[in-house]
Amino acid sequence: MKLSAVLQILFVCFAAALTIFFRQTPEFATLSITFVSIFLEALPFMLLGSLASGIIEVFVSQERIAALFPKSKSYTIFLAAGMGLVLPICECAIVPIIRRLLHKGFPLGASIAFLIGAPIVNPLVAVSTAVAYGYDGSIVFERLAFGYLLAVGIGLLVNRYSDSKNVIAVHLPFYSDISICGCGHNHCSYQLDSFLGRLIQAIRHAAEDFSDVVRFLVFGAFISGILQTYVSRGIFTALSDSVVLSVSAMMFLAIILNLCSEADAFVAVSFRSAGVPLTAQMAFMVLGPMLDIKLMLMYLSVFKKRFIISLSCTTFLLVFLCMIFRGFFTQ
Repeated sequence: MKLSAVLQILFVCFAAALTIFFRQTPEFATLSITFVSIFLEALPFMLLGSLASGIIEVFVSQERIAALFPKSKSYTIFLAAGMGLVLPICECAIVPIIRRLLHKGFPLGASIAFLIGAPIVNPLVAVSTAVAYGYDGSIVFERLAFGYLLAVGIGLLVNRYSDSKNVIAVHLPFYSDISICGCGHNHCSYQLDSFLGRLIQAIRHAAEDFSDVVRFLVFGAFISGILQTYVSRGIFTALSDSVVLSVSAMMFLAIILNLCSEADAFVAVSFRSAGVPLTAQMAFMVLGPMLDIKLMLMYLSVFKKRFIISLSCTTFLLVFLCMIFRGFFTQ
């Protein structure tokens, strides 16, 4: 049995035990309200994100995406980091797209900028973040700006110090029935004859993506509720007194929870009532779409392990430094 299946069974058992033995307690009521509110607020944006992903996968070819970029590698990196604004692609859908772009000779640095930037620098994430934070435009701008600048910086570093010949793990045919994203279904753009057939395929793809990622929202909302209900506020207060500790804790939490970028803002803002500072919340929202456990596993279908480790460490370190700078700058 896979580890993920074991963890899901343990999660169900734990949730059932809480329901059976503690359902009459005030703490369980608080947990239930927190969990349901986070889940229901984030659910529409996950649906929209999955639908957009399905439409892009079926109706927008990789050749058309590649044609949007200039020939210059440096200019391409700056443009690729912001392409999520017109191609709002989630983390799961973008990995196979990057694989095909690399296969067609797309620059490695631009591919990484697109890979890291698109899941966070896109309109769906902007809207969900605005709703979660009460339409505070400054928070939305900060999140997208950090995402764009970090994607550009990491893309430039990769362009300078890495070569695609040394980091690509395998060379699959451009059109393949093999699922290369590691999530168990095919993300390839199907060549269907009729518009209705393509639309059905897009909806099917969206449904598969949604079923893959919604469980991570359930885990994230539940863990957030557990932490806010059963963990002493004194711990959060102690974390809030240190920018380094609070940012580090929220970044590791983002890696573990594997949340969708359209939903993580609702989990992040839920920690505000527990005293977690905005800088730590921002670290959670910036790092999550760039680096988590499911993404690192998906990268194995595209890159060599050494490059994945280097990319992950670089991403974590740059986000940490940016957030520490923000924390001390805003104090």
